[in-house]
Amino acid sequence: MSAAGNFLRAQVDGVLLSVKLQPRASKNEICGMLGDELKIKVTAPPVDAAANQALVEFLARQLDCPRGKVELIRGHASRHKTLKLHGFSLAEVVERISGGARRP
Repeated sequence: MSAAGNFLRAQVDGVLLSVKLQPRASKNEICGMLGDELKIKVTAPPVDAAANQALVEFLARQLDCPRGKVELIRGHASRHKTLKLHGFSLAEVVERISGGARRP
């Protein structure tokens, strides 16, 4: 990921991130772009919002920020999700998630 893909949209107070989530994976990881979304795998099952929680926690670790700055705003019951990354610029998000394999 060398530039902001279609999965990122800048807003005044942060960035919107479009994600295709794959629950029940063997490990938590960012897989790369898939169309207009960023594919992310998490080990949690899609039961009782466990996969959503795992996604938010994983992205907070990748972005090195508190979980409160990563908000799931759309797609709670879908694999296609939109998250709001509060207080980030496009460049910051690209830089921090491009090293997706670095932070377990």
